[in-house]
Amino acid sequence: PRPEQCPEQRRAADIIRLLSLYRPLLDAFVIDFFTEGLWAQLPPAWQPALASATPAQLAGLLGGRGGPGAAWPLSLLAFAAAARALAFPRGCPGGSPRPPCQSSRLHPLLRRHVKPKKQHEIQRLGKLLQRLSQATGCERVVDIGAGQGHLSRFLAFGLGLSVTAVEMESDGRLVGLAERFDQELLRELGKTRGPGHRGPPLHPLTPRAPQHVAGRLDPAAPWGEFLLPPEPPGPAARNPLGGLGGSEDGGQVLVTGLHACGDLSPALLCHFARSPAVAAVALAGCCYMKLSTAPQPPGCTLGYPLSASVAALPGHQLSYRAREAGCHALEEFEGRLRRGSPHLRAHCYRAVLESLIRAADPGKRHLGLQPGRKAHALSFPQYAHLGLPLAGLDPAGVPLDSGAVGAMLEQQHKVVAFCTLGQLLAPAVETLILLDRLLYLREQGFQCALVPLFNPRFSPRNLVLVAARTPLATVLAGLDKDSEDED
Repeated sequence: PRPEQCPEQRRAADIIRLLSLYRPLLDAFVIDFFTEGLWAQLPPAWQPALASATPAQLAGLLGGRGGPGAAWPLSLLAFAAAARALAFPRGCPGGSPRPPCQSSRLHPLLRRHVKPKKQHEIQRLGKLLQRLSQATGCERVVDIGAGQGHLSRFLAFGLGLSVTAVEMESDGRLVGLAERFDQELLRELGKTRGPGHRGPPLHPLTPRAPQHVAGRLDPAAPWGEFLLPPEPPGPAARNPLGGLGGSEDGGQVLVTGLHACGDLSPALLCHFARSPAVAAVALAGCCYMKLSTAPQPPGCTLGYPLSASVAALPGHQLSYRAREAGCHALEEFEGRLRRGSPHLRAHCYRAVLESLIRAADPGKRHLGLQPGRKAHALSFPQYAHLGLPLAGLDPAGVPLDSGAVGAMLEQQHKVVAFCTLGQLLAPAVETLILLDRLLYLREQGFQCALVPLFNPRFSPRNLVLVAARTPLATVLAGLDKDSEDED
């Protein structure tokens, strides 16, 4: 008899069964819509309903809130309901589709050089780390992949934590920029309120600047050798995590990464599991398509799958396209459907362009073309005149006004419907990847949880994995209320 599975293991197994049933849909590239005849590969019972659906009806299918006059086949409704039920809740996407231009919860000096989306993220993640600090008695934070240091600056100046910011670059440009921003803030630290501030009084800043370190991280190295000098080697980088016993004076650290890319998140989780130097971690991942999927050498566990539980499930493998789909922006796409946004035509434009490129040169496929951010505002000939040269083709030699091109452009509604089906599966893919990380930590005996920390309407990678060596109940209690108050 098989051992009893925990709810997370059962959910992972159910997601894998769902993805296995619809793997051709999951692995399909929308730009191959015409070249690979993707519409004909859909279940025949779905095709008439999807072909006649309005964008608003597709939005209802995607969001589970119904659509005006939609009559879907039961098998399609079951598919959509299963995909929604198996995905982790992403929080309530209330309010504006964009964050306010300035966060009233951040000190004006901490808003400088910070885009609204990032203000929202650093404020939420910073408060979570403050709770972790209080629960663990640990005031040292190591911010991995710190970039320009916006999160580190809030943790240090705003919350009074001791912060080391690590940026993995070779030229030191971001570290230099972060240090310059620190110096700007220090020069004006006498100002506790900025002009025009509204809302509750802001906590005064502390003169405690973060320490910035340029280096690279070796995921396979022992914890004490985790931070290496940059490439090409420069001055020896001092490991902010110290030796195997912890930081420089033997204490522990909290480790965080705001949208740690690809293998970086699993690497940090592995090091947390190996080393008592790390009291807790709080990670928001991204760029799942960059995860390693090949078998790892003994003693080095990276990428996907990370846990023994998921690795033992038949069919757990995820293709590059599936992992890329996990980096969805579900709420944004649903909003465009409900508004009938002209942005939707860009999907059809790119699929038609792919067909023209393949007809002109069959050896060219899936090129990373970027004809412009406002492609939806162009006519197709204008779009093609920008895109074809990027593929090394002369637009003068490609028939852009042929009947075949016109027939493909008339199928825009089908391309959008096909995109919607992929969007339905995307949250389940992300859930499987994050479940794998959570199960890995559970297998090591740690307390962990997944928290929808950011507003998904403007921060799609909003699920933060929190893990600690102590119970997390006090950290997570009231976290939702904090978010409501901030909103």
